[in-house]
Amino acid sequence: MSELTLTVMRLGFLAVLWLFVIVAVQVIRSDLFGTRVTQRGSRRDTATRPQQQSGAGRQAAAPPPQRQQQSGRQRRGAPTKLVVSEGTLTGTTVALQGQTITLGRAHDSTIVLDDDYASSRHARIYPDRDGQWIVEDLGSTNGTYLDRTRLTTPTPVPLGAPIRIGKTVIELRK
Repeated sequence: MSELTLTVMRLGFLAVLWLFVIVAVQVIRSDLFGTRVTQRGSRRDTATRPQQQSGAGRQAAAPPPQRQQQSGRQRRGAPTKLVVSEGTLTGTTVALQGQTITLGRAHDSTIVLDDDYASSRHARIYPDRDGQWIVEDLGSTNGTYLDRTRLTTPTPVPLGAPIRIGKTVIELRK
């Protein structure tokens, strides 16, 4: 084998080795530091600051409704808001307007959970055709719990029943 071929092979092997080291360091760094949830939270805080000054409490921005109820009005006794009762987002409220609410660490979730036990796309809460709200675990590692029962299928959520995702507890309220 010529000296040139041997040198090119050595340099190619060295380049592949460095590429492997760089990728391994990036994976370890992302595992240690996670995603940057704080940047999204700071934007949300500035967007909701006027609401807090008016006494409305902490409000999470909810996307516009995707579907309307067939009758145009909500059922009597139906929940009107989703409230975070425990966790880092305690007091956060999302108005229920017929839209699907996603929960997880992903920056595009309706409620962004800064929790080591939450998956990027952890769970979703959506209305069915009867106006009842359903919670569904989206294949999370640590599970979603409704009133101390781990969810395996989409399940109707009674008013006031705690939905636990890691250290965060969410409830449907009037």
